[in-house]
This record gives sequence, structure tokens and C-alpha cells, in this order.
Amino acid sequence: MTLRQAQQLVDEWIHTYGVRYFSELTNMAVLTEEVGEMARIMARKYGDQSFKKGEKDSLGDEMADVLWVLLCIANQTGIDLTEELRRNIEKKTQRDKDRHRNNPKL
Repeated sequence: MTLRQAQQLVDEWIHTYGVRYFSELTNMAVLTEEVGEMARIMARKYGDQSFKKGEKDSLGDEMADVLWVLLCIANQTGIDLTEELRRNIEKKTQRDKDRHRNNPKL
């Protein structure tokens, strides 16, 4: 599935089951919440915290939640993430093509 197809699938789902999109600002708050849930699992799985009794390691599900809300925001704001990602990779390639190879820390 491409990003463009994912955006279309989310849009179809919203209009079929979700009635309408939440407002852009609400979705920004939801995105922040979902990133926080992902961060909690990362802290427990890869950081110094441990899982609480009954907590699940659902990192993939939390990542999918983040992507879902990001796709919603892209749809609402008219952003084609496929094109924006292509441009972003091009920008990073031009800007950083030698930067990381020349970084003695890496």
C-alpha cells in the first residue's frame, strides 16, 4: 500500500464509519496523545522503565494509531504525503549527503 492509497483508505473509512473528521486542532491533540502512548511503550521496552502488570507491548498498534491520525490531518489539510515524502527525501539528500559520513560520532 502506498501513502496515497493509505490516505484514500482512511478518507473512505472516515466517510463510511466515522461520520466526519474531527477538527484539525482536535486531531493535532489526538496525534500528540498517540505519540505519547507510543513513547510510553518505547520507554518500557527500550528504556529504563518496566511494563506495569497488565500492560501490553503493542508498539506496532501504537505506531499505526500515529500514522492513522497523521493521514487524517494530511487529508484535512490537502497534503499529498507521497509527494511531500519524496520532496523531503530529496531535500535531506541534498543537505546531508556527506554530513553523516563525515560525522566522527557515527
